[in-house]
Amino acid sequence: MANVLVIAETYDGQLRNATYSSVSFARQIVELEGGSYSIVVLGSSAAEYASSLAAYGGSQVYTISHASLEHYAADSWSDAVSALARSMGASHLVMSSSTQGKDLMPRVASQLDAGMAADIIAVHADGGATHYKRPMWAGNIIATVAVDTPVHVVTVRTTDFDEAASVGSNSEVQPYDWSPAGTSRTRFVAFNASGGERPDLGEAQIVVSGGRGLKDKENFWSVVTPLADSLGAAIGATRAAVDSGFAPNDLQVGQTGRVVAPDLYFAVAISGAIQHLAGMKNSKCIVAINKDPDAPIFQVADYGLVADAFKAVPELVEKLG
Repeated sequence: MANVLVIAETYDGQLRNATYSSVSFARQIVELEGGSYSIVVLGSSAAEYASSLAAYGGSQVYTISHASLEHYAADSWSDAVSALARSMGASHLVMSSSTQGKDLMPRVASQLDAGMAADIIAVHADGGATHYKRPMWAGNIIATVAVDTPVHVVTVRTTDFDEAASVGSNSEVQPYDWSPAGTSRTRFVAFNASGGERPDLGEAQIVVSGGRGLKDKENFWSVVTPLADSLGAAIGATRAAVDSGFAPNDLQVGQTGRVVAPDLYFAVAISGAIQHLAGMKNSKCIVAINKDPDAPIFQVADYGLVADAFKAVPELVEKLG
C-alpha cells in the first residue's frame, strides 16, 4: 500500500499550480497501489496554504513552520521533508520538475537512501511493480524506469499531468514539529526575480518566444514585448537566442531549459530545432511566424505564417489593439 507525500510549492504568496499536478500524480499512484496520499506545506505561511489544500483529498495536510523555512533553502527544506517522510513512513515523495524540485528532491533522495525517478511523464503497473516513464534524447526516446528501493523519490513534468480538481473533502491539517539539528551552512540573503509583472513562464497560459532570427537583443525585445503585452503572455526564448545574449537563461524554453505547455504558444523567428521542440511541443495551440517556408517549426505548428517577423508581428499587435 502506498503512502505518498506531495511537497507543495509556493511562490510570492501563492500556491503554485505545479502542486496540483503533483497531486494528480499522487492520485495515480494510489489507484495503482492502493493506500493514500498526504501533502506537506513548508514556510511561515504554511497554515494558510494548508487550509486551501485540505479540499484536495489527502488523508493529511502537514505544515512545517519553523523560522528557518521562511525562505526556500535546500539544506533546511530537505532536512524537514526527510524528517517528516521518516516519521510518517512515506513510500513515495513527489514534487514537480521545477527549478525548486530539481534542487530539493535529489537531496531528499540522498538523505533517505532512496532511488529517484526524475522528469516523469507517466506511471503504470507492470507485473505488480510500479514503473515510470521519462523522456530522453529530446523526447525521441521514452525510457521506462524502475526504482528498486523501498522509498521512491519522484519529480513529475507538470505538462503531462493535469491539475488536480478539488474533491470537496476536508483533510486533517496537522502541524509537524521540526527544528534543525544544527547550524545551517547557508542563509537567505535576497531573491531578485526577473520578468516583472509577467506570468511565470512555467505556468503561463500564453507564451511568446523569440529565436535567433530576431538578430540581436534590441530587436528581440522590440518585437516580442509588444505582442506579449497585447496577449498578457510570458516571454520565452530559444537556446540560440539565450546563447547569443538576446535574453537571460531563465527564459530559455527547450531540452536544457524550461518545459512549457500553455494554451497558446507563439514561436517568433524560431526555426524549430529539436532541442526547442522538446520544451514546447505539448502546447495546446502553436502559432509559428517564420520567413523560411521549410522551417521545421511548421511541422508542429497548428497555424503557420510564412512572413518576416519584423513586419508581421507589429501588424498583428496593431490588429490586437
